Amino acid sequence: MKDFQVDKKKIGLNHPTYFIADIAANHDGDLSKAIDLIYLSAEAGADAVKFQHFKAENIVSDYGFKNLNTKSSHQSNWKKSVFDTYKDASLPREWTEELQKISNKAGVHFFSAPYDFEAVNLLDDLNVPAHKVGSGDITWIEIIRRMCKRKIPIFLATGASNIEDVKRAMNIIETEQVPVCLMQCNTNYTGENENFEHINLNVLKQYAQIWPDAILGLSDHTSGHATVLGAVALGARAIEKHFTNDKSQEGPDHGFSMDPKDWKEMVDRTRELELALGEDEKNICENEIETVVLQRRCWRLKKNLSIGTKIEENHLEVLRPSPLDSIKPYEIRKVLGKKINKDMLKGQHISIKDFE
Repeated sequence: MKDFQVDKKKIGLNHPTYFIADIAANHDGDLSKAIDLIYLSAEAGADAVKFQHFKAENIVSDYGFKNLNTKSSHQSNWKKSVFDTYKDASLPREWTEELQKISNKAGVHFFSAPYDFEAVNLLDDLNVPAHKVGSGDITWIEIIRRMCKRKIPIFLATGASNIEDVKRAMNIIETEQVPVCLMQCNTNYTGENENFEHINLNVLKQYAQIWPDAILGLSDHTSGHATVLGAVALGARAIEKHFTNDKSQEGPDHGFSMDPKDWKEMVDRTRELELALGEDEKNICENEIETVVLQRRCWRLKKNLSIGTKIEENHLEVLRPSPLDSIKPYEIRKVLGKKINKDMLKGQHISIKDFE
């Protein structure tokens, strides 16, 4: 699997990086805002918008979180309980078809991370072109297997996982012969700069070694796009970042999201990087052909010489420019001791055709 398609768009090393705008909870319970975010992300260069389909009662235990110490977590800053925050952030499922229609109109793919079987069924009934497995569900093999049923591409996030967790999930997806994008991820959502040292982009090298046919990706929650450029340079061709219209808004996801300006900058710089990555074989490029003449050296005469003179190294010096027919510095033994077949002037370059 050197590439795969989401709808009609190909994803792979020889194709442009695929950008997924994770709107997630940034709709803030407002359908019109969700719609605006779809259009804004499309204008900023996203290829897809991704939502999250969960119901609080199907994803978190109210009792469990109330009896758990989360003082060091990003959730400790939430004004409401974890359960109530998830309840407020949940996407009303009756919006789904409307959001899909708007996404199609805006020219971006629509899919989601389904966090229960009902959500998988809903999305499959609407023929979404892909599914996302959130990092937190990497050990829930039953729902991964259910997402594989339609054989559509799966974007697998691997935050807070070890390699055995990844292998377990990948084994299911590969056994089901489903196209997969394997995404390196760090699931610390605090937005702190210290998180950069935990992104571990080099894990992409390990993924490439173990799964050489998998498409690589990055699901990222750091500020800016430095990690994105690094991931693309290492072979990632799908990028997921949270998207909002205003990072200063209250809400669980706004603070570590990208706004339209940030997003467009990220896409523009990535497109430049893709051009710069170029071919994997070293050759003289088309725009360097003139430079080969202008900046390279060749053997030139130190003084005027008469026809029949045997060339010695003390007759010559190595100077720029180097015309295509000139004797290069490493070719001197081709002409030493040979007679020139015409009078030559100081400064002229020597060529094979100048000798008997």
